[in-house]
Amino acid sequence: MTFKEKVYEFAKKIPIGKVATYGQLAALAGNHKAGRAVGTFMKTNPYAPAVPCHRVVGSNGELTGYTGGKGIITKKKMLKNEGVVFKKDKVDLSRSLWKPN
Repeated sequence: MTFKEKVYEFAKKIPIGKVATYGQLAALAGNHKAGRAVGTFMKTNPYAPAVPCHRVVGSNGELTGYTGGKGIITKKKMLKNEGVVFKKDKVDLSRSLWKPN
């Protein structure tokens, strides 16, 4: 399985109400330094909605890089509807970060 395929497989596992960071997915897939590559994979995700790219955020909880609908506005609305907790415009990672087994 390629690095890219691993990233998509891990992203599929992010449950409703949780988020992962780009760096977290990169590390899970085997290259902790490839967070930017993960961002590119999410931007060009051919498997949405099975691979929920809207559930991937920056390492500080910032919403970045979403091109669906009205961009970041749509991403935030989708995450809030799923129960993700926010502090102002950032995801509260202490409450909504996915912790895989």
